[in-house]
Amino acid sequence: MQQQTFILPGQAPFSARQTFTCGQCFRWTPQPDGSYIGMVRGIPAQVWEKNRQLSICTVPDSFAMWTDYFDCETDYVSICRSFAVDDFTTQAAEFGSGIRILKQEPWEALCTFILSQCNNIPRITGIVSRLCELLGTPVSFQGQTLYTFPTPESLAELTPSDLQSLRAGYRAPYLLAAAQAVQSGDLDFAALNRLSTSDARREIMQLRGVGRKVADCFLLFGLHKLDAFPVDTWMKKAAACYSGDMRRFMDSPYAGVYQQYFFFYTREHGLG
Repeated sequence: MQQQTFILPGQAPFSARQTFTCGQCFRWTPQPDGSYIGMVRGIPAQVWEKNRQLSICTVPDSFAMWTDYFDCETDYVSICRSFAVDDFTTQAAEFGSGIRILKQEPWEALCTFILSQCNNIPRITGIVSRLCELLGTPVSFQGQTLYTFPTPESLAELTPSDLQSLRAGYRAPYLLAAAQAVQSGDLDFAALNRLSTSDARREIMQLRGVGRKVADCFLLFGLHKLDAFPVDTWMKKAAACYSGDMRRFMDSPYAGVYQQYFFFYTREHGLG
């Protein structure tokens, strides 16, 4: 496989570790040299930062896709400055300054957050990895075998018993229901993306197994609707650390960016 290395543009500093371990994605694997290897939309890549810039080794002619995926045009410096209003939020902004909100493939994001319910990051990562090995297509890259994410069609005709090896428990039927909805045309990601965040949330929550938190994670990380604000246990702990009313951030066009910084800082420091 031909490979090309380049540096992606962007005004904000970048941290591969922060971006890939802050709970928004589950398919980037750390390497002994500090880099990360993963696959997006069937394209493999190795990513690392140097001088707070993002370097990437991947297939040629994929520059535009990666620039979009890493949201290089968004001014994260200004966004961080806008929510640093007390000690807690200022520390969260500084601590997670290398985080970017990835523009993930909607189908993959929906599936991974369906699997995230009542789960932790290591276990989610394991289930997603087993799913890709079971139904994805193998791709050789940097001496490793990676797997594409399974298509809705490859899942739609299966039964929960076919997915027993994933050890996904009660989440497996929800995964199959999502695949069947996409295959039938009942779930159209492009149409969802054209809706407002509130309308898109209402639509996706009609899908079996998708509650408010999974819906907001999908909207933020799968459709890049930055005004979505997922609430979980860590966000409740973050609210207790903030000196004011957290709802002031939930009504912002960048609510999801704020959420991710608060989540990462609170979890990394074990606050609350």
